[in-house]
Amino acid sequence: SQNIANTAWAYAKVGHSSSELFDAVSHKIMEKLDAFNSQDIANIMWAYTKVGHSSPELFDALSNKSMEKKYIFDSRSIAMTVSAYAKVGYSSPELFDAFSKKAVDKLDTFDSQGIATTVWAYAKVGHSSSELFDALSYKAMENLDTFNSQNIAKTLWAYAKVRHSSPKLFEAISYKVTEKLDTFESRNIAITIWAYAKVEYYSPELFDAISYKAMESLDTFNSQAVANTVWAYASIGYKIDSIKLDAFVSKAASVLDEFKVQGIINLLWSLAVFDFKDVDAVDPLFSKITNDYNSLAYDEDDYRKLSKEELSQLHQVSLWYNEECKRDFLLPAKLRKESK
Repeated sequence: SQNIANTAWAYAKVGHSSSELFDAVSHKIMEKLDAFNSQDIANIMWAYTKVGHSSPELFDALSNKSMEKKYIFDSRSIAMTVSAYAKVGYSSPELFDAFSKKAVDKLDTFDSQGIATTVWAYAKVGHSSSELFDALSYKAMENLDTFNSQNIAKTLWAYAKVRHSSPKLFEAISYKVTEKLDTFESRNIAITIWAYAKVEYYSPELFDAISYKAMESLDTFNSQAVANTVWAYASIGYKIDSIKLDAFVSKAASVLDEFKVQGIINLLWSLAVFDFKDVDAVDPLFSKITNDYNSLAYDEDDYRKLSKEELSQLHQVSLWYNEECKRDFLLPAKLRKESK
C-alpha cells in the first residue's frame, strides 16, 4: 500500500499527469483500501490534487476510510487531507466534522503551516466549525513568531471568509504583520487588508503601514490585488490620500485586461466612496464592462452570477457618476436596466 501511495506522490511531484496511470492507480488503491495508513491517504489525496486528476469514486472511498481511521491521523495528515479535498472542491461535511474534532484533540501538535492550511481548507469549502476555529486561534497566537507572510495571509483569509470573530487573534496578528511587512508580497498584502476590512477590524497603525507598503509594491499588484486593497480601505472607512488613489487607478488601467467584472464593480464602488470624480480616469473601467458585455468576451454566466448586491453597487456607481460628474450612459442600456 505504501508503494502505491509513494508512486502516486512521486509522479505528482515531478508533474507527470498521465490519466491512464492515475486511473490505474486509483483502481489499485480501491482494492487495497484497508491497508492504507493516514500518511498514505494524505499523500494520495495530495498527488491527485497536484496533477488535477479527478476521481470522485476514489475521493468518496478515501473520505469514508479517513473517517474510519481518524484516530490514527496526526496534525500533518489532517492538514494535508482537508487541504487536498478543499482544492478539488470536494465537500464532505461528515469528514470535515470528524477531522474538526480530531484536530482539536491534536491541537498541541499543530505548527504554523498546519494551522494556516487547516483553517484555509475549512473556509475554502465553506465548512465553519466554531470549536476548531476558536481552538486554532489560540494556538496561532501562541506560535505567531513562527508564521511567515503566506501563513499569516491564509489564516486571516480563512477567518474572514467564514466570518469567525476572533478579535484577539486579529489584534495579535496586526502587530506581527507590521513587524514582517517587508516580507509580504503584493498578493498577501491585499489578502491581509481585505480580511481586516471583511471582519470590520480597524487597526490604524496596520492600515497606515500597509498603505505605504502597497505604494512600494504597486508595480507587482495584479487586478485582484488592486480591487481588493482599494475596496478594503473604502469599506473600513480609511481615507486614502489623492496621490495614492491616483496611483491605484493608474495601476488598474495598466492591468485592465485582467479584471473580472466583479473586480471592476468593487473598484468603481470604492472610488465613489472616496468621492473620486476624475471621470476620465474611470471611463476605461466602465468601457471595459460595456465592451465585454456587448461582445460577450466574458462568459454570459459571468454577468448572471453577479449578486444582487453587486448589481446594486453597479447601479449606484453609475447613478453617482451621472449626478456628480454629469456623465450619462456609462453603461449599456440593457445592463442599466438589469442592475436597477
